[in-house]
Amino acid sequence: MRYQPINSDLFIKNRKNFMAQMKPNSLAVFNSNDTYPIGADSTIPFQQDRNIYYLSGVDQEESILVLFPDAPHEKHKEILFLTETNEHIAVWEGEKLTKEKALETSGVKTVYWLKDFHKILHELMAQSETVYINTNEHYRANVETETREARFNKWLRDNYPAHSVAKSNPILQRLRSVKDQLELDVMQQACNITEKGFRRILSFVKPGVWEYEIEAEFMHEFLRNRSKGFAYTPIVASGQNANVLHYIENKAQCKEGELILLDVGAEYANYASDMSRTIPVSGKFSKRQKEVYNKINQIKKDATKMLVPGTDWAEYHKEVGKMATSAFLDLGILDKADVQNENPDWPAYKKYFMHGTSHNIGLDTHDYGLLHEPMQANMVFTVEPGVYLPEEGFGIRLEDDVVIQEKGEPFNLMRNIPIEADEIEDLMNS
Repeated sequence: MRYQPINSDLFIKNRKNFMAQMKPNSLAVFNSNDTYPIGADSTIPFQQDRNIYYLSGVDQEESILVLFPDAPHEKHKEILFLTETNEHIAVWEGEKLTKEKALETSGVKTVYWLKDFHKILHELMAQSETVYINTNEHYRANVETETREARFNKWLRDNYPAHSVAKSNPILQRLRSVKDQLELDVMQQACNITEKGFRRILSFVKPGVWEYEIEAEFMHEFLRNRSKGFAYTPIVASGQNANVLHYIENKAQCKEGELILLDVGAEYANYASDMSRTIPVSGKFSKRQKEVYNKINQIKKDATKMLVPGTDWAEYHKEVGKMATSAFLDLGILDKADVQNENPDWPAYKKYFMHGTSHNIGLDTHDYGLLHEPMQANMVFTVEPGVYLPEEGFGIRLEDDVVIQEKGEPFNLMRNIPIEADEIEDLMNS
């Protein structure tokens, strides 16, 4: 992998925390993702399943992790199964993990080749009563493809029907939502790379540039800083395109007087960053654009202060809605009648700010986290208020990634990325 190795202490600690919550005499199995085909012999670049990565640091296809804390034999409490590497594979595909390198990466001492998996699993299943399966239960999940994990889970239930089945997901939702300091360090690196990309495009953007050229400038900077690229499909939306929330074509030419809404973030070591900025194509906001921009920036600042331990995610969004309502009244976007006659289930401000303000972020851009439970220290959330004004020809969204602290305001991982309107103008015109 092109990223610098992560200290295996992180993965050792993650496994320890997971196993501490497993039922007596149970084992858990985690599979790598498939390498997905495109057509002919082409494939989509491999992306590791986030859960096996979180628990092992192994970033390689066809890998399996088994955890069995009550195993009769010490060596079977943690096991990695890997594709056997050889000289032929090294020549054609590059070096794969050896058993020694897998230990160094993960801290797992027992490593077997994948060809022995079914034989050893049969032995372990005879010694256990419950098996934990890995399922995707994220509230935004919409999976149509049968994953490697789903195929395995089906096979496991068919072949071991007498075992009780438990879910790994509730444990992982809680564990993954609260970040270790080593994870925060990696996420800071992802944000730092995003900052480099943003500063690069501030001196690049001018009337006549194409949205895809801006995307290319970001990608250039991300790749040269050891990132695989974007953590999610980037949005580079000029003019009216910004009023399409998930505009990803990035195909238009940027015109004088327009704003460009940028929603981009670099990944680093599989961890995501998620940044939104809105900049003027000509290097200077109009009076109206700056007026609206500063209101959104103030909502972001005020909303950020609310992200403290104990905050309820749903109530937080209600409060941000009140901030938006007040700001939109000041801007003349709403009038008092709009507010007085609003539907409580879809308040008036939602016509112009229809998405949520914050989501968990980590190994996934929309990371694991149980949103019905109170916020805790070391959770990482985005803060991303916006306004979308087709009648005025622009949309604005501003977004940072912040870490909840034990006391006081969150720590902003994007604190060094320019966001004040005046600073953006100065940098674009320097």
